Amino acid sequence: EGRSNAHIKGDYQRIGDVMLKNLQALKPLTTNMPKQSEILLELEKACKASNRVENLCRDFELQKVCYIPLNVFVLRPLHRLIHYKQILERLCKHYPATHVDFRDCRAALADVSEVVNQFQRSLIKMENLQKLLELKKDMLGVDNLVVPGREFIRLGCLSKLSGKGLQQRMFFLFNDVILYTSRGMTPTNQFKVHGQLPLRDMTIRESEDEWGVPNAFTLIGQGQSVVVAASSLTEMEKWMQDIKMAIEMAKTSNGPTSDLLTCTLTDNKCPEDYPAEAESEDDMMASHTSLEKPTPHRGNTMVHVCWHRNTSVSMVDFSIAVENQLSGNLLRKFKNSNGWQKLWVVFTNFSLFFYKSHQDDYPLASLPLLGYSVTVPSENENIHKDYVFKLHFKSHVYYFRSESEYTFERWMEVIHSATVPSSQARLLNSKDPHFY
Repeated sequence: EGRSNAHIKGDYQRIGDVMLKNLQALKPLTTNMPKQSEILLELEKACKASNRVENLCRDFELQKVCYIPLNVFVLRPLHRLIHYKQILERLCKHYPATHVDFRDCRAALADVSEVVNQFQRSLIKMENLQKLLELKKDMLGVDNLVVPGREFIRLGCLSKLSGKGLQQRMFFLFNDVILYTSRGMTPTNQFKVHGQLPLRDMTIRESEDEWGVPNAFTLIGQGQSVVVAASSLTEMEKWMQDIKMAIEMAKTSNGPTSDLLTCTLTDNKCPEDYPAEAESEDDMMASHTSLEKPTPHRGNTMVHVCWHRNTSVSMVDFSIAVENQLSGNLLRKFKNSNGWQKLWVVFTNFSLFFYKSHQDDYPLASLPLLGYSVTVPSENENIHKDYVFKLHFKSHVYYFRSESEYTFERWMEVIHSATVPSSQARLLNSKDPHFY
């Protein structure tokens, strides 16, 4: 800042020295890291015990500044350290060994790697706890979702076959049980639990030929069987792979044994009785991505995005998403508009958040990316600019222009992590059943 002879001394464009100094100051604070999960639980307990605390938290979540679930913010300091590690890794690769900043970057990387390695395993447990607490808010008809030993594996849409044909349902796979739900008509848009399928002694088989329904498979449990169909072959493979893995885990582990449902299903006449909803993807997009309209409360959670996009997301995807966060200026153009609008864009939680500038307190709008494809525009789209990528889902098309080849590649890389089923995720999923 101000006048300086740094350019004469060659002492400019350095980051490693600043990182090293600050990471050394951070080290004494690392003893607090294991307490993050205690904070999550205490916050939950306080909300249960006091209406005042519950209202405070709910009112804060209603504000635009709280653009992701409140308890995700509790884990952000740990996520930040993972990002420092990645930034320093990229710098160490970029610099030649003779660069003035190389030695400090390498020392800072060693410091942050040591800290990250200490909490990596416990972070997986904390993220699982955070996810269970978040899902509890999205469901009606289950009180005891958060119990020791329960692990979240995948959530998403499957069509359930009944006497009335195929009906869209939201399924939740844990390491001991599968819950299936339908979208409720309540002001909070929660999902109403219809049934549960314990994983112990469950079998699963492909059944497309048996029922004549594409991408169908049957879950056969204790005294009941459920036929479901996925929206694509890829989705079916993801579900079948995760369910088979979870069944194997349930055989060998002493997971939770508590019965999940607290409401009596017979009173609910609910299983197949809800009328189809009128809300379409266009309604959803209008409420979530136009710059004029605020995001409705809890209408933009991952569960609702999966419901509208007819897709699914796993805990492995969530873990990968934590590592793939990015912010920067992008120019945006809609399919039918001529001009480009400059925005500050933050990518986190599988969504793009749009701000007028990096100094704004809250986003103007957001675009959840699950279900979207990211490509480069074709010749006939007449986008005569460099470093442009295109996001599209059904009839929704957005073009984004970045400032340089490097930033273009970084945006493509992180957005791919949210829009493409990650081969890394599939690999982790199949090789390490206890990754969760």
